[in-house]
Amino acid sequence: MKSLLFVVAIATLSSACTWVKVSDNGTGVAVANMANVRNCEKLRNVNVKVKASVGPIDRNADKVATELANLARNEAASFGGDTVVPTSSVENGSQTFAVYKCK
Repeated sequence: MKSLLFVVAIATLSSACTWVKVSDNGTGVAVANMANVRNCEKLRNVNVKVKASVGPIDRNADKVATELANLARNEAASFGGDTVVPTSSVENGSQTFAVYKCK
């Protein structure tokens, strides 16, 4: 019984952790909305995915969304983009972002 409680406690605590950090290059990439990129060049779309649950426990939706944006920012930097805009909602830990060059 103690081991089961320990596993549940670890899963619960880790479900709130943010595992994906913004890279050094990704820090120069902004997350914006469509109104902010009217005069920008669209470079491409990126699809990003993270774990939405740890075992049977769903992770915090805000943490998942933050990690997806972090991944999109990191990806955008590798393509020369400086802005990302979410183009889909978060579903099962996946989301699509458009990458733009605005500067």
